[in-house]
Amino acid sequence: MRFARPVGLLLSAAAVVLWAFGVTVLQPLTEPIGPWSERLPGNNAYWARDLRFMAIMAVAVGLVLAGRGLLRWSRSAALLGGCWVAADVAIDRVDPVGVRATVLLAVGGCAVLGALAATLWWREHRAPGVAERKTLTGAACVAGVLTLVAAGIESPTDREPELNQGALATAALLVVLAVGAALAAAPARSRARVGLAAGLAVAALVGVGMVRAVAPGTRLLPETALGAVLLTGVTVLAWDWPGGRPIWRHHALAALAALLGPVAFLLATAIPMMILLPIGATFTALAGNSPINAADSDLLVSLCGLLSGLAMALLLAWPTVTDRR
Repeated sequence: MRFARPVGLLLSAAAVVLWAFGVTVLQPLTEPIGPWSERLPGNNAYWARDLRFMAIMAVAVGLVLAGRGLLRWSRSAALLGGCWVAADVAIDRVDPVGVRATVLLAVGGCAVLGALAATLWWREHRAPGVAERKTLTGAACVAGVLTLVAAGIESPTDREPELNQGALATAALLVVLAVGAALAAAPARSRARVGLAAGLAVAALVGVGMVRAVAPGTRLLPETALGAVLLTGVTVLAWDWPGGRPIWRHHALAALAALLGPVAFLLATAIPMMILLPIGATFTALAGNSPINAADSDLLVSLCGLLSGLAMALLLAWPTVTDRR
């Protein structure tokens, strides 16, 4: 568990840089020129916003990893994520662009992250706690589902090279967070678990590349396979191995849940948002951006991924044999 703090903070800082790049470089690419109705954007037009929001979620997951799942760190990570999204909307309304703005946002974000981490570290030394394996496993599940969303994100034209670059970078960061949190949740860091973690990370990164290589609109099958491999691997890494080996029947059930659960939960959250809860349109209006064409829907896929990840955590974040019984 010694690796958890430096790795978690390093990955959170990388997510901050990714967020700053998304605000100043990617977001301007998605905003249409002119208010004319024939230029109103279509489905998934604000893909840069979803990539930024997932980067913010990655910051929070990295803090949970750095805090080894302790409640104080987890609460602070959730609060920071919510405040960061609000700040993102306000910054998006200003439309910052250029290298100087990117550097200022990245440095400012890392300063906030560092100040919060230092405060939590100081408070932890005054009142040490025990690592929360359930919280770490749940964070790994959230990062795993968000990986699928980032890897499969699309745009109305699907011709932007920056979309592929941003999606690959965000998904790769989330893969490392998922594997790192799962390894931190393990009861002991054995050589077998470390080797499994390395193999899982490589397999998931290759899977992300394969998802992006498939033509848009036909990514469901590779995304489902990626989710099954990554989330099943999370359980094998994080759960107990009584007698030195996994309980394979438990992991077989986890594999079934990992195969069917993410897609089912994503649909279950996306449909109500499209029909009943115009959350995406609200964020678009708050940021001062053009509304989505009335024939299309303004869906916040990053929020769907977060809710689906939390639902998968309820299914899979049971690292001890007693919990699962």
